Amino acid sequence: MWRRIAGLAVGVIAMAAVVPVIPTAQAAAGCRVDYTVQDQWAGGFQSAVTVRNLGDAINGWTLTFGFPASGQAVTQGWSATWTQTGSDVKAVNTSWNAALPAGQSVSLGFLGSWSGTNPVPTSFRLNGIECTGTPAPDPSVSPTVPPTPDPSTTPTVPGAAPALHVSGNQVVTAAGTPYRFYGVNRSGGEFACIKNRTGIWDGPMDQASVTAMRTWKIRTVRVPLNEECWLGTTSNPVPEYSGAAYQNEVKRYVQLLIDNGITPMVELHWSYGAYTGNSSGCADVAAVCQKPMPDTQYSPAFWTGVANAFKGNDAVVFDLFNEPYPERATGDATSGWKCWRDGGTCAGINYSVAGFQTLVNAVRATGATNVIVLGGLAYSNDLSQWLAHRPTDPRNNLVAMAHVYNFNTCASTSCWDSQLAPVAAQVPLLFGEIGENDCAHGFVDGLMNWADAHSVGYLGWTWNTWDCGSGPSLISDYNGTPTAFGQGIKTRLAAVSN
Repeated sequence: MWRRIAGLAVGVIAMAAVVPVIPTAQAAAGCRVDYTVQDQWAGGFQSAVTVRNLGDAINGWTLTFGFPASGQAVTQGWSATWTQTGSDVKAVNTSWNAALPAGQSVSLGFLGSWSGTNPVPTSFRLNGIECTGTPAPDPSVSPTVPPTPDPSTTPTVPGAAPALHVSGNQVVTAAGTPYRFYGVNRSGGEFACIKNRTGIWDGPMDQASVTAMRTWKIRTVRVPLNEECWLGTTSNPVPEYSGAAYQNEVKRYVQLLIDNGITPMVELHWSYGAYTGNSSGCADVAAVCQKPMPDTQYSPAFWTGVANAFKGNDAVVFDLFNEPYPERATGDATSGWKCWRDGGTCAGINYSVAGFQTLVNAVRATGATNVIVLGGLAYSNDLSQWLAHRPTDPRNNLVAMAHVYNFNTCASTSCWDSQLAPVAAQVPLLFGEIGENDCAHGFVDGLMNWADAHSVGYLGWTWNTWDCGSGPSLISDYNGTPTAFGQGIKTRLAAVSN
């Protein structure tokens, strides 16, 4: 509940290695670059570039390459500072992705223009080192046997994240093994692109940051998104932060999580529609705050696009809408639950509402079979009529979700027993956000005790380095150093996750 107010199949892989002369012990050096033209149209194109460091750790990097044709140019780029002189292109790290550990990669990209032809670059250099192969160690340095890692501090990566589906009141793997969602939220994708206009994410979303997550034994990451940034609407005119650029970054991060054995849960957080009624988060029609319900103008199109992007990959979970609160607008829970499921014209809400049945239908119409998560009323804290109003799903792949903070109405064992336990007995139940506003973890410790006893998963809010006094932040840096609040969740995940 915490609220902050086309691909064109063209590519090249540059591999091999050169040992540079550097004023240290002549350590191995090398790099690999994957350059892909993701989309191309008359006079324009979009490319993704992945740079892998095959040598020693780097703190500060510059990628250079040359365009083969005179009519090629970078017009806008992201995840680096891009410049071009003649045909020579340079991309310099940002402050958040300067560190490039050995064996790790960084993803960046750009929009470009072309005339005549648009050939793919074939030669790349990282900090002056040609990216042409695997590194060769300095023969003057004797090989050493690396120390055995300490298993208590080394993250384990249990292969790719599993495909999931619902069976009875459990989420299970393809083999039928029960699977709990244990992890965190990773905020940023809902606001940075449209409210702050500073980028697509808030902080690093690279391999190093995911490796830090694995040290906590995190195996689920909920990724809040913004429908206008995904769709590239006129409310967000920054092209490098919206439309295809935004979609490709989301796809990249989702795949990164999967590759590290982490279940990605993509979620519609902020949506379009002017609402100034009870509990309004803002008066703006744009998707810059939490609205009471999804809208018909953009929300179904958002889920059609997301479902098409990830259908066929049941390791990805869909959370249809962050924190509904239609009852605040309509005046009571009865009308609120009807609005929640059916949408349409809802009292007190000036825009046309997309009910959850509409969004489930939009996902399934694409052929996507992914697990779908649905939060209840009162900012997802009220599940009292969730079972009675759950949408029809031909896949029977629905999960109920509650958000539970110490300041919520349903924040006691007695409420969880009376309202949440009956839901958990019939369908899988997830605590999609848990937290407290006192920078401690006494409340979430008790909540996690209840969840563990009822086979309920939980995701802490949030894996961001904000001041804990302004919101329940789990970490003080992206190496995974826990705050006092985060320590409680880190300790619990070490005991229950893998």
